[in-house]
Amino acid sequence: MSRQVVFGTGQVGSHVITQLLAADHDVTAVSRSGTRQFQGADNVAGDATDPAFNTAVCAGADVVYFCLDAPDYHRWPEQFPPLQAGVLAGATSTGARLVVLENLYGYGPAGGATLTETLPMSATSPKARTRVAMTTQLLDAHNKGTVEVAIGRASDYFGPGATHSALGDLVFANALRAKTAQVMGDANQPHSYSYTPDVAAGLIALGTAAGATGEVWHLPIAETWTTRRVIEHVYRLAGTRPRIFAAGRIDLRLYGLVRPEMREYLHTLYQFTDPWVVDDTKFRSAFGDLSTPLPDALATTLDSYRTNPAKDMT
Repeated sequence: MSRQVVFGTGQVGSHVITQLLAADHDVTAVSRSGTRQFQGADNVAGDATDPAFNTAVCAGADVVYFCLDAPDYHRWPEQFPPLQAGVLAGATSTGARLVVLENLYGYGPAGGATLTETLPMSATSPKARTRVAMTTQLLDAHNKGTVEVAIGRASDYFGPGATHSALGDLVFANALRAKTAQVMGDANQPHSYSYTPDVAAGLIALGTAAGATGEVWHLPIAETWTTRRVIEHVYRLAGTRPRIFAAGRIDLRLYGLVRPEMREYLHTLYQFTDPWVVDDTKFRSAFGDLSTPLPDALATTLDSYRTNPAKDMT
């Protein structure tokens, strides 16, 4: 048994916690409010921007997982870096390996190229530039020898409890209600989606495997379909007729007049108007295939919406 500290109990962190508990690890689950409780874990509430708090909660840890996000998406560049800096200080203080969950913002528009870990960072928005700066901070700390760092990147989430996502309740819940699926961009483009239990399994692999540190890894991802094919499959499983509304740039700007947060998604619209295909060959070659076949993952996710229609794990 080893001591594992997980910062973040939301869409991915919750799965990291439950998978670590299932493997009989000593787990500390850290969140801002402590509202979510995990049986068998030490559930702790606190401010992850506070290095002193993080040093205390990380004491004796073998692995620290960073699965947090900024509280307010529109303040991402302001709120997110202090969270990472705080957790980085905590992991450094105890000598633990730090495993960090990242998204794909830093690549910027890829022009339809397949996304591999060697793709240049071409950030085009404040959030994306923040992401690049945070990655640089992590790798610099690793290269200086102050802490072991492994970085795992995932695409847009879906899975049990992943309601706040491009493939969340506006697809799965709407399928069960026979309502129109709402997505962004061009639904006919191929788009890789990350299944949250597989993302968690990938992070855990990075937490224990030799040769994982000092590297960026694309976390396990199943086959890539077009968004339209994904939606049609989900609606077929739900027994309802698929209808799709795909919001473009003008739609997002108009929605933003009523819901300002919708304008925040303009900076990633290119991910949905062009092919967005993530290659996880590097991870598979090193650690094996940990991905769940896409049809199985979609079916499990839909079942979770059936049994917990109002449940929100964020």
